Amino acid sequence: MLTLPSLSLSLSPCLKMAIVFFGSLPSPPTRSSETHPPSRSTRYTTPFHPRIFTRWLNHSLHSHPSDSTHCRSVSCKAQTTKAFAVPRRNVVALIFSTALFSGVSLSDAAFAQPSVGLREYIDTFDGYTFKYPQNWIQVRGAGADIFFRDPYVLDENISVELSSPSSSRYKSVEDLGPPQEAGQKVLKQYLTEFMSTRLGVRRESNILSTSSRIADDGRTYYQVEVNIKSYANNNELAVMPQDRPVRLEWDRRYLSVLGVENNRLYELRLQTPENVFLEEEYDLRQVMDSFRVNKVVA
Repeated sequence: MLTLPSLSLSLSPCLKMAIVFFGSLPSPPTRSSETHPPSRSTRYTTPFHPRIFTRWLNHSLHSHPSDSTHCRSVSCKAQTTKAFAVPRRNVVALIFSTALFSGVSLSDAAFAQPSVGLREYIDTFDGYTFKYPQNWIQVRGAGADIFFRDPYVLDENISVELSSPSSSRYKSVEDLGPPQEAGQKVLKQYLTEFMSTRLGVRRESNILSTSSRIADDGRTYYQVEVNIKSYANNNELAVMPQDRPVRLEWDRRYLSVLGVENNRLYELRLQTPENVFLEEEYDLRQVMDSFRVNKVVA
């Protein structure tokens, strides 16, 4: 058995080295940078963020060099930024050595998913409030009353839809029927929106859960969770079935919260890839539970 009596390596110095090193990761794009993307030579300096570090490390450990064109925006920017010059093997060696000599498991040190914190959005004009992850950015012109998305996982977003005040006369969310019936209506609406005219596209959907709850404001809210998968093939015009292999395009979870006030139906919508939902479930459920509809004073 190998012993290292003279070795006094602790976790804190190694983590400090990692924090200093990853302090050069690129910051999330702002609205102005989306319109005028920065050049490859632009250097970014932001504080170390555990969630960004985790996603980069997951990509580094499981990606192949040939997959570099398919990496997420964070890792792609990191690879093309001059400040990010330390070889990836050295980074992996640092993490493994830290876990080995400190007695802390690698999963605890590198793959923890801390909460990013939530920020409250209040719309006094239409009468609703909710919380959303504070690092998400607002996107205008998306068609919803309000729309935020994750700056790195572009398939992850949140929005609010409202029924027309002139054509709806809702008194309670129970006007939609029981939660199971409301879930069927929500799923039908999603499938209608995602209807595709492409050949060979197939959608599979499933209602995961429906529930009803009374919030602290005394109002009743419905919650609906749906999974939708999209399949397609790259050779739609092929004659033989074996020449039309089907592949999974995307696998997403859709979470809806329904509430009624001001004679209008309010729907909070959360969209996230299934694999991301497993990592961020705690935060996303907090967002769902935070949704409230309020009386609008004329």
